[in-house]
Amino acid sequence: MDARIQAAVNLWNAHVQDADLRSEFDGLLAPEKVDALYDAFYRNLAFGTAGLRGVLGVGTNRMNVYVVAQATQGVADYLNAHYDHPTLALARDSRNKGEDFQRVVAGVLAANGIKVFVYPRIEPVPTLSFAVRYLHTSAGIVLTASHNPAVYNGYKVYNDNGGQITDEAAAEISANIERVDPFEVNVMDFDEGLKQGLIEWTSEEVLDSFIAAIKRVSVPGFKAADGYKVVYTPLNGTGMELVTRILKEIGVNDVSVVPEQAMPDGNFPTCTYPNPEFREALELALRLADEVKPNLLVATDPDADRMGTAIPHAGDYVLLSGNEMGVLLLDWLLTMAEERGEKLNEKVAVSTIVSSAMPDALARARGFEMRRVLTGFKYIGDQIDQLKAEGEENRFLMGFEESYGYLVGTHARDKDAIVATMLCVEMASYYAAKGMDLYEAMDALYQRYGYYLNGVVNAAFPGAAGAERMGEIMSNLRETPLEELGGYKVVGVTDYAAGAQMPRVSGLQKEAPQTLPASNVIEYRLAGDHKVIFRPSGTEPKVKAYLFTLGKTREEAESHLRVLGDAAEKLLK
Repeated sequence: MDARIQAAVNLWNAHVQDADLRSEFDGLLAPEKVDALYDAFYRNLAFGTAGLRGVLGVGTNRMNVYVVAQATQGVADYLNAHYDHPTLALARDSRNKGEDFQRVVAGVLAANGIKVFVYPRIEPVPTLSFAVRYLHTSAGIVLTASHNPAVYNGYKVYNDNGGQITDEAAAEISANIERVDPFEVNVMDFDEGLKQGLIEWTSEEVLDSFIAAIKRVSVPGFKAADGYKVVYTPLNGTGMELVTRILKEIGVNDVSVVPEQAMPDGNFPTCTYPNPEFREALELALRLADEVKPNLLVATDPDADRMGTAIPHAGDYVLLSGNEMGVLLLDWLLTMAEERGEKLNEKVAVSTIVSSAMPDALARARGFEMRRVLTGFKYIGDQIDQLKAEGEENRFLMGFEESYGYLVGTHARDKDAIVATMLCVEMASYYAAKGMDLYEAMDALYQRYGYYLNGVVNAAFPGAAGAERMGEIMSNLRETPLEELGGYKVVGVTDYAAGAQMPRVSGLQKEAPQTLPASNVIEYRLAGDHKVIFRPSGTEPKVKAYLFTLGKTREEAESHLRVLGDAAEKLLK
């Protein structure tokens, strides 16, 4: 173990007092645990535009009260350098240690003279984005690890417009953090902060206003059909309160909630990976659906910013992908806007470069403007801000990303599973009145525009050696460009590390061309309108290959997916 790592181990050994962390640390000091000790200390948990995310435990490479206090001091230094009287909105989801971390975050900020508005109970991520905007705070922090397994927690920082921080802000905060000794951070007692008025519970008015903002994008005059049923699971996360509330407010009263997953539980005892895109996470909901025979099954992830669905179809339940739901919502919202007499060529939809190519075909056919941004919902939020600055916020139709995140309305600058659930239920009811389920509605779009199918190959590279291998893979793709992949000839390459012009299709395109920020992403376009995009994950030790295929039939597109998937797996070994 090198001197730097050993020095960190010695520092923590001398200062760790938290009982749980002390016990874990003492266990790591055993000779047979040297590899585990190394992994806990070989680096500092990286702070980036997505903040922090890591495994709970002791060490510089773990999520714990000391790392959280250190990060918060870095945020406090940033806020005090940029604002005269900074304030901050704070929230947490149902993750383990979330309440402990929340008290530390609030205490550090209060000790630095920063007023903190704290949600009094767990709440979804989009309510934090909304609170920043509604309360006009300087920043926001939410404690969440999204849909990661129970051993994780995380820490996301938002700017004063409710979007995740920029690369520049993240770099400045990261530099601040590096100067902070995690054991010398001043933390005000939470109750003392409340007494002094530096910590304040966020009022119910904020959530009431959040719900009111969502209702404003509900379909005018929506009325659920008699007997319309929904099965819902919050996967032991934060969605229960607001999803059931918004469904009741739009008149959907027959909602069956999976009882084992209704209450918040950071251990996620019923599914090891609480991600609503996977069938395994929905098994209990599917079992309940077999009993109550709903029109729709909906699930939200632990921080309720992502939504997954299962569609009753032909005696079974079909799961729609994030791309499919995004395309369905987009097409339906266009139809609703058209029925209201709005001009589609004035509308702007935004998605990411790694999301389905199918919206481009819709844009060419229906005339709206389709924009593509980098991965990360903050970039979608940036497009809303640009429209707002031009006085044209109402042109924004929706934003979505392939990872089950959607935003309709401009109440937030992050994905929102509450509004997505409401609109999905309304859309399903709309198609039901036409004698179609959502699977059939999606297939009708495929038949009209072509079968645009997607897949993802994930290659995990844990630990220090894994990080080095991830770097090698991306370097090799740049230094020795592919000429073919899976037998498909490469017809074009875009390296986003050099910056690239933001793709736009159709619509007014009134604004000047935009250049995307540099990003470690490489896109290979292949003969036959297929492509593969390689990108390291920003939150996990993985390199992802995003697969895009087009076929005249589902079978043809799936065949292309299999070939490209096999080829990508070989590349990522």
